[in-house]
Amino acid sequence: METNFEGILSELESIVEKLENGQLPLDESLALFERGIKLARECETRLKNAQQKVEILIQENNELKPELFEIKENSTLEK
Repeated sequence: METNFEGILSELESIVEKLENGQLPLDESLALFERGIKLARECETRLKNAQQKVEILIQENNELKPELFEIKENSTLEK
């Protein structure tokens, strides 16, 4: 498996394209689907971990206070 998020996402996109093409035998399609599910879960885990790590410093009463950065639910990933 790729070790960085972008590599995992790229592999997932490639799998989606192959499955959307509809030219693969059933067994190969199922194997790719399973791989795609694993990759999608890995992407989700990495995004959640990144969300927890990202902090925004906001000035409140002349003090910098870390605050968790929240990703909007309707955000999409696009290249």
